[in-house]
Parts: sequence; structure tokens; C-alpha cells
Amino acid sequence: MAHSEDLLVLKNFIAGKFVPCSSYIDSYNPSTGDVYCRVPDSGIEEVEAAVRAAKDAFPIWSSKSPWERSQILNKLADLIEDDLEAFAQAESKDQGKTITFARTVDIPRAVYNFRFFASSILHHTTECTEMASMGCVHYTSRTPVGVAGLISPWNLPLYLLTWKVAPAIACGNTIVAKPSEMTSVTAWMMCKLLEKAGMPPGVVNVVFGTGTKAGEALVCHPDVPLISFTGSTLTAQRITEKSAPHCKKLSLELGGKNPAIIFDDADLSQCIPTTLRSSFANQVRSYVKKAKAEGARILCGEGVDSLALPAGNQKGYFMLPTVIAEIKDESCCMQEEIFGPVTCVVAFDTEDEVIKRANGVKYGLAATVWSSNVGRVHRVARRLQSGLVWTNCWLVRDLNLPFGGVKASGIGREGAKDSYEFFTEVKTITIKH
Repeated sequence: MAHSEDLLVLKNFIAGKFVPCSSYIDSYNPSTGDVYCRVPDSGIEEVEAAVRAAKDAFPIWSSKSPWERSQILNKLADLIEDDLEAFAQAESKDQGKTITFARTVDIPRAVYNFRFFASSILHHTTECTEMASMGCVHYTSRTPVGVAGLISPWNLPLYLLTWKVAPAIACGNTIVAKPSEMTSVTAWMMCKLLEKAGMPPGVVNVVFGTGTKAGEALVCHPDVPLISFTGSTLTAQRITEKSAPHCKKLSLELGGKNPAIIFDDADLSQCIPTTLRSSFANQVRSYVKKAKAEGARILCGEGVDSLALPAGNQKGYFMLPTVIAEIKDESCCMQEEIFGPVTCVVAFDTEDEVIKRANGVKYGLAATVWSSNVGRVHRVARRLQSGLVWTNCWLVRDLNLPFGGVKASGIGREGAKDSYEFFTEVKTITIKH
């Protein structure tokens, strides 16, 4: 256990200043199981201050041109990139992912999020129509909404936080963000760069804390007209209920149970390494026990192989990659999202059969299809109930195109056009001449 003087202590970032909180919660290093950081346990008072700061900053920020906002986003991207190694080390320590993944995926993508939206905000067009017989011209105009509430998850901390922050402020909104209380460090590090990037005070406010206190206070605040949330379906249901009296705009990117369908004509030299990465990328022992009790066979990993850890990591949250076979479709391991290195392998005979089984879950975020038959991949992709289908690849993204799920995996889409439309209000203007 670290001594209190050795702990990293975070502060909320409100109106351009770091502000201490009256109470804190512990954050653990997942590789050792020890407390290494103290995170503000914010509530109504802190959220109120952050929303007030965002409201005060909105008139000036929203009046800046897209080009002026773009310059600041690009500068912030440069500053994060200049300190990429420190961000990657912090993300790995805080979240538990490998340093290689943080260094090559998480932090570079956070940088790219700012650069992408700094560019895309300069190239949007609006609609215009003419009614010549009546001497009228109609056109649309888009304006920022106001204060955006952004709530991001623990699994891709800076990656997904910046995926919300960048389009929100690029469109001229000001924001109050609440990162996961379990993985808050890189958001705090980003705040330290905002002044140097030229960000006016109050445009970006970050309040740390739990969903039940800080998150709920943000969702319920009457001066926050839109909420962008990534997290669990259960939490999203509560957000929807609490937002309803205020008719807030909602973007909800939720859980997934993403099937990987491998046909007999797949190129296994590409398919197997990629599927291994996609199956074991996250860091749940109860699911494995349930599967075994249901009659499934554990091929390797938890309960089969032993895990030897160095003395300093004995209390860490480590688990062997686990493969489960001979499992029923109705098993919880086949139906529920597992944030752990656990994958289930089941055989199928026909195209119709595998599509029906892949669609037999409540989620519909993403899927992968592996086949060398071009007609088949198009056919299967159309029939899968999923917001995104990768064929013969995984995690390849064009940020211009929509990202989001169907069924219990969410409401709304994120991407260049979709984020622009979510973070702005459209107005139709008619002029008679």
C-alpha cells in the first residue's frame, strides 16, 4: 500500500483552473492491486460550478469562426503528441492495457480525433433550395447547442473522451466531461495542456467522480441540453429516464456482443491472428465458472492453466486468456458482454444458421466476417443486425463514416457528419425577394 504522500491526487478542472474537492475516492493500479491515485468524488456542487463556467464561456467560444476553433484543436493535438510517451505510460498504468497498445492505438487515436474534427469542421455544407415561382429561397443554418455533457468509459479512456470532446468544441459548444472514476489520469493530463493550446477558460471543464453522483448531477442539470454517453446499457436506461423531463438530445454508445464469423474459405493466416487480438484485447472469472457449470468445456486459460506472477503483481487483476467450447447459445457467456480475455468458439453448418445465431443476442454494435467469397461477405453483412461489420479485417475505421449500434447497443451515431449534426441545431431560413 502506497503512503498517502506518494499518491497522485487529481483535481477537477473548472473555468480554466484546477480545483480541489472536499472528498476523494481511491483509484487502483490494476497491475499491483494497490491504490496509487486519489480521484475527486464530485457531486452536485462541483457539477454546478462546471456548468456555470461552461455557460459563461459559451457566448465567446460559439462566436469564434470554425477556423479559429480548428487552430486550437490542432495545437492541442500537437501538445498531446509531443508528450505521447508520458500519456501512454499513464494510460497503461491506470487502465491496465499493454503499453504497446496505449502507445500505438489509444494515444495516437486521441491525437487524431482532435486533428480530424479540426479539419472536418471547415468543410461542412448546408442545404439550399429555391421556389422561383414564389420568389423564395430556403437555406439551412447550423448553430452550436450550448453546454454538452460528455460521459466516457474506462476501457478506452482518452481515446473515447477525445472522440466526444473534439466534435463538441469544434462545433462551438462548451463542455462538462466526466471520465470514468477508474481511469481518470489521462483526462487530467490533457487539462494541463489546454491553456498552452489557447483554449479559453470554461470551454472545457472536467469533473471527476462516480456515475451515481457526478454523472447523475450532470445528466439532470437543466442547463445541459445534450448528453453524449458511452457505457453500459443499464446506465443508459437511467440516463434516458432522467433526461426525459428536459427533452435532452442523447447519443448513447452502449455495450456489444460482437460475433466473429469465420467461414471455411477464410484466409486463416490473416483471420486467426486478428481474431485473437479482437477476442483478448480487454482485461471475469464468474463467467468461466458459469460456463463450466452449464456443461461447457474450457480449452485453455482460467481453471486449466496456472498463472505465475512476479511478487509485486500478486494482487494485480490478471487473468489468463481463456477459450470456451461446446457452449450453448443461451449461455450468459454467449449473451452478455464480457470485459475480459474470454472468447467462446462454436461451430456452424450453414450461412442462414450462423446469421440467425449471431443475431440472437440483444446487442448489435459490431461484427466481423471472414470469407474469400465476395458475394457472401456482402450478403452476410447486410443481414447481420449490427451497426458496423468488418469483413476480413478488424478495427479499421474511417472517421467520416457513422459509428454506433442497433438494438441494445445504443441510439445515434458518431462520425464526421453524424457528430456535426448531433452537436449542432439546424434552422431553416426562408427569404422572399
